[in-house]
Amino acid sequence: MSIELEVFSDLSERLNYNLPDFPLYVRKGALRQFDRYAAACHWHPDLEFILVLDGEMEYFINGETVIIETGNGIFVNSKRLHNGFSTNKVNCCFIVVAIHPSLLGENTYTGKAYLDDKFGPKTEDFILLTPQISWKNEILLALDQIYNEMNNDTCNPLRLLSQATSLCACIGDHIQYAPGHLNDDQSWMAVRNMTGFIHHHYDVKITLDDIAAAGSICRSRCCELFNKYMGQTPNTYLVRYRIQKSCETLLESNRSISEISMVCGFQSPSYFSYVFRKETGLTPQDYRKKVALST
Repeated sequence: MSIELEVFSDLSERLNYNLPDFPLYVRKGALRQFDRYAAACHWHPDLEFILVLDGEMEYFINGETVIIETGNGIFVNSKRLHNGFSTNKVNCCFIVVAIHPSLLGENTYTGKAYLDDKFGPKTEDFILLTPQISWKNEILLALDQIYNEMNNDTCNPLRLLSQATSLCACIGDHIQYAPGHLNDDQSWMAVRNMTGFIHHHYDVKITLDDIAAAGSICRSRCCELFNKYMGQTPNTYLVRYRIQKSCETLLESNRSISEISMVCGFQSPSYFSYVFRKETGLTPQDYRKKVALST
């Protein structure tokens, strides 16, 4: 094994929050920014909200796929595997808001009890948000408001906290219990642990044995579960996740191609460029220029 395994209590996606020490993620995004117009399937403890601004996207959550049209949105519960994509590779623009439980009082007895009750494994995986229902429309409007506040020159963290808390309180008032669904399944838990392991270690050399060990299963079972739930091999998932992280780094920093190849787990800059072009049809340099010009 090329790296030591650790306790897999929090192998979730690491979000790049907007403000230091304030675990709230508020950004606009577009499917064209992702390899093959598909974000890598991932999970995190954060409660996630999406508002589609233009176009439509397919959205996968814990084994189910739904379509979100312009003006509609979705709430994705904590620790659910999910990703947005377009099978036909058509662009979609959206706002994403992700709220970490620590912002909602997770470290207090009352807060933890509430979050476990409303957003634990025994409640719905997701809720589609449409403007035809008043409380859902309030959430959709609030997502636009929280985005505007985050990008205001006089951004007020207390207002952001109030808006984020209000979003989650509204969902908490309406979320339904769904005991015995996929989130409790042992195979699904193994997939979540294995993908989470990749999320935390994509920047170093990892092997199929490492990935399988993260799910406490054998290599063949690892491949079987990835094919069943993710529709791809573990290695393909790893490569595409590395490409996604490199795309993010290309757009969000001025790091050189050589630096990005190293921090994203590729053996050399030349190999990185080869894989990047194979996956996206562009060189890293061309991707940086093209996407930067279109945003």
